[in-house]
Amino acid sequence: MISGFFIFNQKGEVLISRLYRTDLKRSIADVFRIQVVSNSDVRSPIITLGSTSFFHVRANNLYIVAVTKCNANAALVFEFCYRFITIAKSYFGKVDEEAVKNNFVLIYELIDEIIDFGYPQNSEADTLKTYITTESVVSSSIAAEESSKITTQATGSTNWRRGDVKYKKNEAFVDVVETVNLSMSAKGTILRADVDGHIMMRAYLSGTPECKFGLNDKLVIDKSERGASDAVELDDCRFHQCVRLDEFDSDRTISFVPPDGEFELMRYRSTTNVKLPLKVMPTVTEIGTTQVSYVVTVKTNFNNKLSATNVVVRIPTPLNTTSVDCKVALGKAKYVPAENVVVWKQVSSFAVSLLPYSCVPPVTRIPRIQGGQEVTFSGTAQLTSTTHRQVWARPPIDVDFQVLMFTASGLIVRFLKVFEKSNYHSVKWVRYLTKASGTYQIRVSGRLFFNQYHVEYGWLTSHFLMKF
Repeated sequence: MISGFFIFNQKGEVLISRLYRTDLKRSIADVFRIQVVSNSDVRSPIITLGSTSFFHVRANNLYIVAVTKCNANAALVFEFCYRFITIAKSYFGKVDEEAVKNNFVLIYELIDEIIDFGYPQNSEADTLKTYITTESVVSSSIAAEESSKITTQATGSTNWRRGDVKYKKNEAFVDVVETVNLSMSAKGTILRADVDGHIMMRAYLSGTPECKFGLNDKLVIDKSERGASDAVELDDCRFHQCVRLDEFDSDRTISFVPPDGEFELMRYRSTTNVKLPLKVMPTVTEIGTTQVSYVVTVKTNFNNKLSATNVVVRIPTPLNTTSVDCKVALGKAKYVPAENVVVWKQVSSFAVSLLPYSCVPPVTRIPRIQGGQEVTFSGTAQLTSTTHRQVWARPPIDVDFQVLMFTASGLIVRFLKVFEKSNYHSVKWVRYLTKASGTYQIRVSGRLFFNQYHVEYGWLTSHFLMKF
């Protein structure tokens, strides 16, 4: 399997190195630095040189690298690399060069526990935290008893959860979070529309509860069953190891014994029947060589009881723009010369985030775009004259937003039940969030006006042909 594990910084310096087999030497790190880190043309996450394969992923300014000389399962190697990043985040937060240097002893403890002779072993963060801690442990009879519980947990059927967990108030929180990716042409044709979703759960439940979690009745995963217009179609799903998949295949019910605390229950992707929360209708007109006028309309496509918050629209401007006169009825718009964009946003006192439910105020003060509402930005950009006129590339308009209690894929939670032998009462919460951040883009077409002649890009409407 894995013969060596390394962490490099962006300069190619080795921060962490561990060899698990004798078929590698530490000088193999120099090969990766020369062939990958110093070579800007390398884009593949897998590089094979001779009989040695390098699997690497990027995390901030670091390279997480696994090296092998055998025909290893690539998916398993990458899963291990990403699982290591998840574990590192759960221990010391952000994974960057400074964090690795400050926690290198802890990292060596973790990788020695996670991998044995190159084979991944226990990689559950909750289990690892029971015996790899950042605090001192006093040796006593209590410590011996705890050690026995750790062994039982690590080798038991539910190694992700201890059986002696107790809470005064038993609660379960479910967050369905979806990120919408959109690329739309200037004519309004959808070039790409898909949803990346994940279901996060925070379980504060006593004992060893059995949870049942039901999704849409019309949920299609098998490609042969597709075609229904009102069905929710998922391209792929990935579940936490606690989920029993046999019940999901039969009645779309997820049955599991949850880990204690926060974890990702499910990750999915959808590319069909995507409901777009916002519709953006831009009109960009170049008036001669000195002005560009904008009219950008944003319309919401959801129920009027819902609203879009933290809406930020980035409207590109030509490189030779000197100033922009902005007019908006809602929010604020400002020209940012350093980025060559006009930023139109709804100013808020705080951002919508997945806060604990008790922290959400009953009366919100966030400016919003209500469902069914339509808002418009209009402006005129003044351009400076240039010696050599260059054709404006017209970058797409980029939109960021958040919509609570709305899912673009149509996925809903039908029920959430908790069963435990003591039959205690539990409180369940479900929340939905659809968002976009740098992935919701609308291309713009344009028109040129020269006195009485009118030329639209792509279509000739005047009496002469112009070359741009």
